[in-house]
Amino acid sequence: MSQKNNKNIIFLLSLLIFLNSCIKLPGADARKIPPNAKDRVRQNLESGKGFRIMDDFNKGRGGNFEFASSNELWRASLDTIDFMPLTSANYSGGILITDWYSDNNSTKESIKITIRFLTNEVRSDALDIKVFYKNCDTEMNCSISEKDSTFKNELRKEILRKASIYKKQNKDKNFKPYTGKIGKSDTD
Repeated sequence: MSQKNNKNIIFLLSLLIFLNSCIKLPGADARKIPPNAKDRVRQNLESGKGFRIMDDFNKGRGGNFEFASSNELWRASLDTIDFMPLTSANYSGGILITDWYSDNNSTKESIKITIRFLTNEVRSDALDIKVFYKNCDTEMNCSISEKDSTFKNELRKEILRKASIYKKQNKDKNFKPYTGKIGKSDTD
């Protein structure tokens, strides 16, 4: 290789290193993370973020088949609209669609709900809820419209309320005190 090619390669490598240092990588807030490594390990394991090697060996064979039941928003949504028949429940697509529903008192009016999950985090903008109303004059003459209603807001509030309860219960269930013993169960 020539002297000029070597200089170009060194220049490109130093440029890549320089540019790489400019990228802000996602990290943690230093105020929330203890500086001591043992305290960080304890915090991560107690909050369910870490894994313990011996726990997997002590549990026996088989997998963990929680799937959608571990998502608090999904569970809360299903529990909230459990009185309505479902047309589609697609966890991987992140959407719930109910069938048309009317109570016994009204045969000319019915309602349909679509819930789209925008994120798995329990927060107010995690759900896109649409409520459709169908009004029928006769069996063949129906009008369908989407309305922003208080029902839609109440539905969102109820789902988020239940999801936050499920999240707290899951966090409490996953809490395991850290004893600092390596290779042994924490209950030993």
